[in-house]
Amino acid sequence: MNGLARVLVAGVGNVFLGDDGFGVEVARRLAQGPLPPGVEVADIGIRGVHLAYQLLDGYDLLILVDAVARGAPPGTVFVIEPNPRTLAQELDAHGFDPASVLELARTLGSPLPRVLLVGCVPESTEEHLGLSPPVERAVDEAVRLVTRLLTGPVSEEHTWSLESF
Repeated sequence: MNGLARVLVAGVGNVFLGDDGFGVEVARRLAQGPLPPGVEVADIGIRGVHLAYQLLDGYDLLILVDAVARGAPPGTVFVIEPNPRTLAQELDAHGFDPASVLELARTLGSPLPRVLLVGCVPESTEEHLGLSPPVERAVDEAVRLVTRLLTGPVSEEHTWSLESF
């Protein structure tokens, strides 16, 4: 974990909008397994204010897990370190504005952690329950990716796809 003391893995998304529930499902599966010391997993869903208040507990790293359109095939999983100034533009957040959440946390007095985004390209974010087949297949891959981020070195600059793992 690169010497980090506290990490929050936050599953973001709306389970009523198909693949937008990707982050929530990844968080659910991560919470079932053993986690390294100092790591917490939270199903944030669409509760951005809840995340802002949780950040007041003080974390060194925030890993957001969400469905994000990136112009790649559905089910493509990636990790990026978004620029805090352009975070809202980098994420198609479906009503969850991470930049505003981080700004609220800062306003409340939270030191802002480093932020990584583990994303998956959705096939559909239309109203329905359940993930599409390519996004469902990507959940286990995303769990492995987050686990690798938690247990291995995290470089300063990276954009990965699963092909590099």
